[in-house]
Formats: sequence, C-alpha cells, structure tokens
Amino acid sequence: MSSFSSDQSDRSRGGDHDQQKKMIKYKGVRCRKWGKWVSEIRVPGTQDRLWLGSYTTPQAAAVAHDIASYCLRGPSSLNNLNFPLTTLPASVRTNMSPRSIQKAASDAGMAVDAQFAINHQSPSPNHEYNTLHGIGPNWDTSGHDQQLIRQGDALNISVEDYL
Repeated sequence: MSSFSSDQSDRSRGGDHDQQKKMIKYKGVRCRKWGKWVSEIRVPGTQDRLWLGSYTTPQAAAVAHDIASYCLRGPSSLNNLNFPLTTLPASVRTNMSPRSIQKAASDAGMAVDAQFAINHQSPSPNHEYNTLHGIGPNWDTSGHDQQLIRQGDALNISVEDYL
C-alpha cells in the first residue's frame, strides 16, 4: 500500500527534478522531464506495451496502471497494485480488448486528475456573490453573453478523443 503526503503532492506538479526522484515510485509510472506523469503496461505473454496516457499527477497515472493491470492479469494482480482496489468501475472486466482497457484506464486516471484539480483550485473572487445568488461552484458566469457554462463538462474527456 502506498501513501502520499501533501508536501509530496505539491512537488509532483513541476518543481525540482531531483525532488521528484526522491518521491514514492509507483509501478508503471514515470515522469517526463517537463513534469507530466505517464503510464504504460506490458501485455502478459508478449513484448507489447499498452500506452495508458499522460497525467498531471503520479497518483492518476498509478490508478490507470492499476486498472489496466487488473484487466490484463485478473484477480491475481490485486496484491501487486499501487493502491488497493476497494471497488472496480462497472465497465472493468478481465476479458476486454486492448483499446477498451486503454479507455477504462485513461478514464480512471483522468478522474483522479480532475478530482485533484477540483480539490486544489482556489476560490474565485466572485465566490460570495455566487453563493448569495444561488450559483454553484461549478458554474462560470464570466462570459459577456451571460451564458452559463458548466465547467465540469470540460473534464469529460477520454483517450478516444485523441485517437
């Protein structure tokens, strides 16, 4: 089981490359020199690697690796994951195609990155106004045309968007 302290998560977003080397190392995850975290996994019984995506946080890349590991290796992989899986997404099975595994892993990793972004965003200067007028935290009212745009919809992306 891996744990990750808040001071380590602050350093995971850019920062000094030497500090990143001292961080917890997750299976199937590496850091690009420009600070993005990427994940890939070897397909059992072959020399092939399955690309799982590029993420903002190492935890997101590790979750993507865990999902792909379970899909490729089944329940026997549960003891070798970066994070213990308490529940699997409903779409995850052990008999999935490589493309379906990529999508499931990417969706899980991007969900972790999105949650990280939501938890670490600073309150907007209009927070009090929005709260008083019943506008939720996920609504952007800065447009000149007064259209409301739900910010959460922008986070709904998948690896299929890039294929």
